[in-house]
Amino acid sequence: MRLLAIGALAASLAGTGGCARMFVIAGSSMEPTLHCARPGSGCEARVADRVRVQPYSSSPRRGDIVAVKTPAKAAIVCGSSGIFLKRIVGLPGEIVRERRGQIFVEGLKLSEPYVEPDRRDQMTGTWHVPLGMYFVLGDNRVLSCDSREWGSVSRRGLIGKVVGIRHGG
Repeated sequence: MRLLAIGALAASLAGTGGCARMFVIAGSSMEPTLHCARPGSGCEARVADRVRVQPYSSSPRRGDIVAVKTPAKAAIVCGSSGIFLKRIVGLPGEIVRERRGQIFVEGLKLSEPYVEPDRRDQMTGTWHVPLGMYFVLGDNRVLSCDSREWGSVSRRGLIGKVVGIRHGG
């Protein structure tokens, strides 16, 4: 069975509404960009990173790391749901393809220096991102349950963009 280290956030530390919120990294789906704490499966650090998430004041962009409220299907296919951290890869109306672990958007290979070679899986698939939706993936594709499995996320499902990272506590 595929190990699911989903990248759910352990706890919201502060803030509500339009204010920035702090989250602790609980899963390894964004390793090594964002660290969860050992002894968690796939976690590299002794102490988990914390991130500051700011609600969007402009349109979300490809490459943004975001806190997302997962669709209901995530609970079924991932065994977990709630708030996950992922990276926006596909924008509304785009076609996203994965071929043996490489991502293509509208036919062009996406430059992803944040995904290490040993963290790419060998999946192949094609997804159309509906209008008003976003396609999000973890940087640690081998251990990420994401839009490839539970579909695109609505704009309302984007809690906000990661604007600060405090490594190791």
